[in-house]
Amino acid sequence: MTDASTGARGTRWRWIAAAWLAGAAFESSQSIFMLHSEGKHRGELRLFFTELAAWLPWALATPPIVALARRFPILRRPTLHGLAAHLVTLATVSLLAEAWSAGLQVVFNPWGKRLPPAFWNTFSTTLVYQALNCLAAYALILTVTYLVDSRDNIARQATEAARLNEALSNAQLAALRRQMEPHFMFNTLNAIAGLVRDQRNGAAVNMIVGLSEFLRRASDNSHRAQVTLAEELDYLQRYVDIQQVRFGDRLRVSLDIPQDLLAAQVPNLLLQPLVENAIKHGVARRAEGGAVHVSGVRQDGALRLSVRNDGPKASEGEPAARAGVGLDNLRARLRILHGEAAELVLRRPRPDEAEVIVTLPFAEA
Repeated sequence: MTDASTGARGTRWRWIAAAWLAGAAFESSQSIFMLHSEGKHRGELRLFFTELAAWLPWALATPPIVALARRFPILRRPTLHGLAAHLVTLATVSLLAEAWSAGLQVVFNPWGKRLPPAFWNTFSTTLVYQALNCLAAYALILTVTYLVDSRDNIARQATEAARLNEALSNAQLAALRRQMEPHFMFNTLNAIAGLVRDQRNGAAVNMIVGLSEFLRRASDNSHRAQVTLAEELDYLQRYVDIQQVRFGDRLRVSLDIPQDLLAAQVPNLLLQPLVENAIKHGVARRAEGGAVHVSGVRQDGALRLSVRNDGPKASEGEPAARAGVGLDNLRARLRILHGEAAELVLRRPRPDEAEVIVTLPFAEA
């Protein structure tokens, strides 16, 4: 038997003992009030502890009843065999409990009668008068059992759903990396080859070092569904450094993120795919290049991140923006991690600009 199962069993017994002790103490107190109403003011302690001990059989029978309730549910798919088992158990426990109670009455005579009560008369009388209480006690055990099990099932389902969502988010993240790395590596290596041909060896070495750092950072964080905004910005900066070597003066990137937002949790690979999309579908399609502006604000308990870029002038009726690498993937990951509390919006502030706005709940790591 493991320590965990031993601890769980000990906790279960403590709760059972506490619940029955509280109920028995309440009924024992009622019996003392009845004793006083009859004008008797002696033997209160004897009556109290006798009435308290009378509920011991029900406390001891609770674990077997709980096990039977789980084996033969009454509310969900009841069977004749299960109902018969419950009826037999109810009758058995009731008979034993009332026999025990009658024995205590005979031995201790808690009500202070002149002649000690006879066992059979006491047993038959209490069995009739306590039948409804026995049924209520049995029903109470079943009700509490089903309520606790229902709560545990809900908690277990929530935990399993969270694990599935995390696994799905990680799978989406891995798919995004597999989708991003080949063409990014191809473009970067082409740029390095061009620098070498132009005998710009220093720039080529810097780009190789930047690529190495970029890939190392990607590998280090590959297992994490969420990172801090500071880590995401550091990863983005390494990507931007490589792209600026490739595009030169045609690419201008600015970051406007307040210091107090850097500890916020964001999905891993949130900003890099958005900036890549902005460069590929915006700046790279303009002969004169353009700017990419990344900003963030905290508003009404939410983190609002924006990536705005210059691009070709849109004609009337053209969609707000084109979905590039990872954009749909990112929208799916946001839905997995935050449900309806997160959104990704594409819009065109001006005919020659595109903007992606991501809104998600603000939470610090």
